[in-house]
Amino acid sequence: MQALLVVDIQNDFCPGGALAVAEGDRVVAPANRLMAAFQLVVATQDWHPANHGSFAANHPGHQPGEVIDLHGIPQILWPPHCVQDTPGAAFHPALDRARISAVFPKGTDPRVDSYSGFFDNDHRHATGLADYLKERGVTEVAICGLATDYCVKFTACDALALGFGVTVVTDACRGVNLQPDDSAKALAELAAKGARLVTSAELLAGQ
Repeated sequence: MQALLVVDIQNDFCPGGALAVAEGDRVVAPANRLMAAFQLVVATQDWHPANHGSFAANHPGHQPGEVIDLHGIPQILWPPHCVQDTPGAAFHPALDRARISAVFPKGTDPRVDSYSGFFDNDHRHATGLADYLKERGVTEVAICGLATDYCVKFTACDALALGFGVTVVTDACRGVNLQPDDSAKALAELAAKGARLVTSAELLAGQ
């Protein structure tokens, strides 16, 4: 069985948000089309406390984009984003939330970030997503959402490591691109690890 993983399509990652991804809102329409074709749709949601260690504002003298050591892990500092119970943390209003069977929050521990939908960045704590999928007989996942070079990439890497077949839907993802080619590099890395890269039209044609 194949499930669709919808990664972090939240207001703060869309134009006008606190950590806006260029054209981030352009993933909503293909994500909605994909959701209609899957029996099981699961979403991840960045859900940070206000004192989260990845926020530059919580490290006086530091700016977004800098890299610090956060409890032994290199951490890129970001603007405060997706703070729990704020409008920025909500899913994009045009996303078809009714088709989402379960939502897995991540980044809830202020001491460690969580790019992947499966684990915190230190891999010490699981979100429960893998168990949820395996309990439902899922062996393959298709992944879309934000952002290609961070949360999509790390979610896909962990899915591969956990033994799932992985398809990344390229037109239903957008990247941060701190460096201009970060998203292209992320997709190339995923393909080299065994992920299949397709467009939403190609995937839907094969469903």
